[in-house]
Amino acid sequence: MASVSFRNVKKIYSFSSVEERQRMKRARGDLTGRRGNLQVTDEGVVAVQAFNLEIADKEFIVLVGPSGCGKSTTLRMVAGLEEISDGELYIDGKLMNYVDSKERDISMVFQNYALFPHMTVYENMAFPLTLRHERRDVIDKKVREAAQILDITDYLERKPRALSGGQRQRVAIGRAIVRAPKVMLMDEPLSNLDAKLRNEMRAEIIKLRKRINTTFIYVTHDQTEAMTLGDRIVIMRDGYIQQIGTPQEVFNHPANLFVASFIGTPVMNFFDAQLIRDGDSYSVELDGWRVPLSESKKQRLLANDIQGGPVTLGVRPEHTLLWQEGGIEARVEVREMMGSSVHLHVKAAGKDAIIVVQLFDSEESYESGDTIHFRFAGSSAHVFDRETGRNLEY
Repeated sequence: MASVSFRNVKKIYSFSSVEERQRMKRARGDLTGRRGNLQVTDEGVVAVQAFNLEIADKEFIVLVGPSGCGKSTTLRMVAGLEEISDGELYIDGKLMNYVDSKERDISMVFQNYALFPHMTVYENMAFPLTLRHERRDVIDKKVREAAQILDITDYLERKPRALSGGQRQRVAIGRAIVRAPKVMLMDEPLSNLDAKLRNEMRAEIIKLRKRINTTFIYVTHDQTEAMTLGDRIVIMRDGYIQQIGTPQEVFNHPANLFVASFIGTPVMNFFDAQLIRDGDSYSVELDGWRVPLSESKKQRLLANDIQGGPVTLGVRPEHTLLWQEGGIEARVEVREMMGSSVHLHVKAAGKDAIIVVQLFDSEESYESGDTIHFRFAGSSAHVFDRETGRNLEY
């Protein structure tokens, strides 16, 4: 068990040759203004920018973001599989920049399991202890304890090819925990599993976390995994941290448009609206309908001395309320039955939007082409700067 500290950590992949540098310099003009995840400097290609994070002992941290955002590169720097270009990494208070991977007392679970096909499950799990020259009785005890925790005792004599994907991932996790590492690293360990197995394995990882009491750093592109597993979530984009917070914090108080659109299923609805300030009060106006903002939002906007003007208004689909008349008019384009709810894909105020209707709330049937009306509470409205995308409350 250990704390982990990132202090202005940066990763740059240097050019392999003068020719590559010249080629990238020529291409940089084409990259200007692009929203892709590639940033080119004279030093090379930047994968992680000014990464600052304090992870407490036994905390479960999830790094989440789209492909190419730098989350796996960050994890590999902790593991010692990637050199740190700049900044400092501390584990348990000790500088790790120049410490070999095998000396860091960490374990890593990979996306593709990385099991030895010629070894049995028992031999795979015992391998890291064998490398440390542990006594045979100690190895046997630790392997069987880990197998019992992960419910794979019956498979110890099997080879990996005789196991399902979920069972192979349990073996990979078992091999990692037998070493009782200070820090457990997990790089998208569930991405190769089907939906049912992913749900089962998420529950198993939560149980495991409670039993082994170590520090976890978990990488995923799946926001559902991030929300269900993490004590805190680190949302990344283009090598930069966008927001750090608990699952509830990033869901209820997104720092910017990217976080708001990345966290939540279905994604947040966005509209072009007007923020209206009247003395110390605020409201938003959308399609001729005005909604006073809640007291807590008003206080945060006042603290930032936000003036009125055009904004991007964000409202989550589950926070929209159907209304018999009045409110915002919308035309139903697609109706999706989701079991306990219906997702209505609509066109409203010139934008595509989604409204979630709980079936126990309404017995009405909505079809394509229907005209409906909806409203939302002032406590559910998020206002973002049109140009920067910043949440104006923060």
